Amino acid sequence: MAPSASAAVPGSIDDTQRLLAGAGYVADRALATVVFLALRMGRPLFLEGEAGVGKTEIAKVLAAALGRRLIRLQCYEGLDVASAVYEWNYAAQMMAIRLAEATGEGDRRRLESDVFSERHLIRRPLLQALDPDPAGAPVLLIDELDRTDEAFEAFLLEVLSDFQVTIPEIGTVKAAAPPIVVVTSNRTREVHDALKRRCLYHWVDYPDSARELAILRAKAPKAPLRLSREIVAFVQRMRKEDLFKSPGVAETLDWASALVELDAVALDPEKVADTLGVLLKYQDDIARMQDGRAAELVAEARADARA
Repeated sequence: MAPSASAAVPGSIDDTQRLLAGAGYVADRALATVVFLALRMGRPLFLEGEAGVGKTEIAKVLAAALGRRLIRLQCYEGLDVASAVYEWNYAAQMMAIRLAEATGEGDRRRLESDVFSERHLIRRPLLQALDPDPAGAPVLLIDELDRTDEAFEAFLLEVLSDFQVTIPEIGTVKAAAPPIVVVTSNRTREVHDALKRRCLYHWVDYPDSARELAILRAKAPKAPLRLSREIVAFVQRMRKEDLFKSPGVAETLDWASALVELDAVALDPEKVADTLGVLLKYQDDIARMQDGRAAELVAEARADARA
């Protein structure tokens, strides 16, 4: 989503909740508090939680609500400095060297200065986030940090503590205004304490029934109220089952959209059985919901929704 006009950083926790809600994110007070503090203190925000609970969405919503540019670094195994920070445009450098040779340029120091200059530098997300922006410091999303290795974590320490990176050929590049940094982790491995100490921490949990219903009503307004209540009750009960991966809020929203496409106005065992693959992503979990268990949860969810 492209930012429009830049907005001021909220002045209170209540303002932060309203800011997030205005961009479609229903946050509880604990999350709004840590977001408010991260914005006011200029500290990175480290968010852990199960996949699909809305960690990444927080960065997107902040960028949209504050009118800032969103810069996303999607982490993966083997991520290195060239992909995350910068690399040199080797083709352009070689052309500059060949041109210097062709014109008889013999000043080695001047040639090196030209070859390793800003115009031959390819800026990757972390370096882009340090650039000045008329709309205000961008929102830097470092997504799924737990997918990288400890060496990359160690490199991030300079970025997260001093908002700068060191390029050997040029020197240190420091942000004039620190970016708003959101780091997420699905906790597939532990992130080192040294990195966490540079951040404000929050565990993003599954929402309770009331908040999940509010999220569903905001994000899937086409779903009838009765269906929305039954969906939330069903998912809340399903999360108490012994599953390999419980459905997140993202799956709840996908399921609601799927049931609307099937013209459902309320849950029924047949449609639930046919659409379990929207909620659950592992065959073993789907198998656990068969043999009548899904139908039992439908009956329980209907009772919960009426209560």
